[in-house]
Amino acid sequence: MKINNKLFQWGKKTYIMGILNRTPDSFSDGGKYSDLDHAVKHVMTMVSDGADIIDIGGESTRPGSEPVNETEEMNRVVPLVLEISKHCSIPISIDTYHAKTAEAAIKAGAGLVNDVWGLKADPDMAHVAAQYDIPVCIMHNRKSADYQNLIEDMKRDLSESIEIALKSGIKTENIILDPGIGFSKTYEHNLKVMQSLEVFKEFHYPLLLGISRKSIIGLTLNLPIDERVEGTIALNTLGIMKGVDIIRVHDVKQNRRASVMTDRIVREIG
Repeated sequence: MKINNKLFQWGKKTYIMGILNRTPDSFSDGGKYSDLDHAVKHVMTMVSDGADIIDIGGESTRPGSEPVNETEEMNRVVPLVLEISKHCSIPISIDTYHAKTAEAAIKAGAGLVNDVWGLKADPDMAHVAAQYDIPVCIMHNRKSADYQNLIEDMKRDLSESIEIALKSGIKTENIILDPGIGFSKTYEHNLKVMQSLEVFKEFHYPLLLGISRKSIIGLTLNLPIDERVEGTIALNTLGIMKGVDIIRVHDVKQNRRASVMTDRIVREIG
């Protein structure tokens, strides 16, 4: 898969996706990077720490957060995408479920759409990705945590999203899946998903894991958000052992070191 001009070879290594939220209310870094220069400096730090791709978001998706209109979302993310593109060639992901924001970010230089609603929130999203021939990350999500059989229901939901993608003209090789830890799932659901990650490899798409600093760690260890790096590393290591290809993280340096060590054993590379 090519994201921007970088070739991603699944199975060769674990790729690191660094998180940057230009939001006032994201659960972990809300309000930290509203200043454009500060945001660019943080991106450059993540790049030097070993990030393979940067994921930029303009709307918080934490439980209880307020929705943001597309104009405000675009005002938050598009200038940053443009500015990053001036300073370095790192691939850029746009974290949005709005087709207009995705298109504006793509035109500014983004090379991946990361949709937390799995192409189901905006009927135009899949068509935009297909039109510009760029990869999409399809995350599992639903409106309520009402499951008959958690894993089977998740597989069915993801199959629906994959069908939307393919029918819209998105290429098979341009699809990434994300099981959506923390989205429409209870604490017990999240534990079960982590235990069952290898099941989602049955779709034969690369798998992204986004568990950085999330409540599954806080509830298990009884720790605040800024003390969850060890728990994040533990879950990401487990994920890599179960076949995860990309880990989406706030703490790039620490998670990259852990992933390189894990890859040395799991993928037998050094």
